[in-house]
Amino acid sequence: MNKAILSGNEAIARGAFEAGVRLASAYPGTPSTEILENITRYPEIYSSWAPNEKVALEVAIGASFGGARALAAMKHVGLNVAADPLFTLSYIGVRGGLVLVVADDPEMHSSQDEQDSRHYARFSKVPMLEPADSEEARAFTRLAFEISEKFDTPVLLRSNTRISHGKSIVSLEEPVTGLPEPCLERNPEKLVMLPGNARKRHPLVEQRIVDLEEWACTQPFNRIDEGTSDVGVITSGISYQYAREILPEASVLKLGMVYPLPKNLIRSFAKRFKTLYVIEELDPFIEEQVKAMGIAVQGKEIFPICGELTPGRVKTALTGEEAPVAHPVEEALPARPPAMCPGCSHRGLFHILKRLGAFVTGDIGCYTLAALPPLSAMDSCVCMGAGISNASGLNRVVPAAEKSKVVGVMGDSTFLHTGVNSLMDMVYNRVPATIVILDNSATAMTGRQDNPATGYTLDGGETTTVDIETLCRALGVKDLQVVDPYDLPATREALEGAMGRDEPSVVITRRICMLERRGGAERRPPLIVDPEKCTGCKACLKIGCPAIEWTSEEGGKGKAVVNKLLCVGCGVCEQVCTFDAFGVSHDE
Repeated sequence: MNKAILSGNEAIARGAFEAGVRLASAYPGTPSTEILENITRYPEIYSSWAPNEKVALEVAIGASFGGARALAAMKHVGLNVAADPLFTLSYIGVRGGLVLVVADDPEMHSSQDEQDSRHYARFSKVPMLEPADSEEARAFTRLAFEISEKFDTPVLLRSNTRISHGKSIVSLEEPVTGLPEPCLERNPEKLVMLPGNARKRHPLVEQRIVDLEEWACTQPFNRIDEGTSDVGVITSGISYQYAREILPEASVLKLGMVYPLPKNLIRSFAKRFKTLYVIEELDPFIEEQVKAMGIAVQGKEIFPICGELTPGRVKTALTGEEAPVAHPVEEALPARPPAMCPGCSHRGLFHILKRLGAFVTGDIGCYTLAALPPLSAMDSCVCMGAGISNASGLNRVVPAAEKSKVVGVMGDSTFLHTGVNSLMDMVYNRVPATIVILDNSATAMTGRQDNPATGYTLDGGETTTVDIETLCRALGVKDLQVVDPYDLPATREALEGAMGRDEPSVVITRRICMLERRGGAERRPPLIVDPEKCTGCKACLKIGCPAIEWTSEEGGKGKAVVNKLLCVGCGVCEQVCTFDAFGVSHDE
């Protein structure tokens, strides 16, 4: 048997291949992004980026209706977007197996909230598997398709940051064979959820959960690691690894399926111990269900409910002692707050918006960093698509004198994700707000993935490019301007004009991301600072460019200096400086 060291996301992709998946669809989102990027290694699977998670799941559902095994992947907040089809799919069931992989982000390394996706399994009455390492990520992905078809249900596979990005040894197996060939097969009573059909399906969904609960009590993915102490632990996922490290003598009931719970197995395990812990990350999902069974356990009264668990946090909760650090940091590192890249096309826009006193309703993307100093030019940020609709709602209620200050911002990928509907609402309801679409031809924050506006598919093939300008006009936008955000006077003129008009206005700032993967971004000669002209006013530092550094001078204010290794010559600093201290270096 071949073995490999894979990350959890790589292993999920391998599991999909071994399971005979025919189609995979996703919207990129950390920590789930690499699942689709690795599935492209298997040409047997038709894989593609979708404009949002709801579409990704619906594409997978279509493939399942055709009898093919299909997979959709997303991060936890993406499951909110995909919840609508998920809940009805729970009633419909599947034809070909369907697995929805959702990756949670405890500690919010790259997310706006810390939700626990296990609640979606219970809410939608869909089974959920939770692997504890990369090997289980592979095996559980494969198993999930068998469960899906055996019980006529979609299956949720829950990962998290540590599982998705951590690596461990994986056993590589041959793909399954003999799966039925996809074909059209009419079955409206099952596939058309009119109320009359849905009422017939609901009892089947309830019975399915009962059957799954009983079946799971005897399956090896729910197992007991026998220990020698009088302590018992119920746990799952990455928490299992922490429990084994901190309580090596304890007996552990490791749950591979976290919904529905194998209640009879839990009862027989729990009655053997006087001390019983439930160790789980985020919410007391297992703990509350076990307590509802009348079993006394210790859980969130000692283990933290916020953030990631770690071996240290588990040990501290149990003993009050700090766990030793294997590789202590001997030298304190300087704080390095996240910042836009040198040459980022968003920097000049937010500099202008702040100078205009705009109240900016933001969205999810690299440009969310504009909320941080020194730009400090974003006033709200809720979720993908909300930048426009927040501006629309705000504009409708503030006094007339403040309406023109409201500006919604959104990236190109985010606009196609759910911003289109928001702009449609704004135009339809004649809301005179100003919207800025920051078109940098990439889904940059998650790793520069492509989207329908870049002209390339997941596998790098050329395709039809969605023309954002034409799309906006099709929605009814009449006041629309396209500007180069490196040109600060033109950007300011466009924004002032849009904010001064009593109609829905859109400004598209178009400039390719400096990190765009095909090297399409323009790089110019680096700039220099003339020390004789620099007065030390620090105005250039307020745009937050990492290429601009500061040198102190004894008895003086100090002066700016450009790091030539970082500077890409965008020229924004040159336009901000009122003393003409910046110029182009000709030393290269």
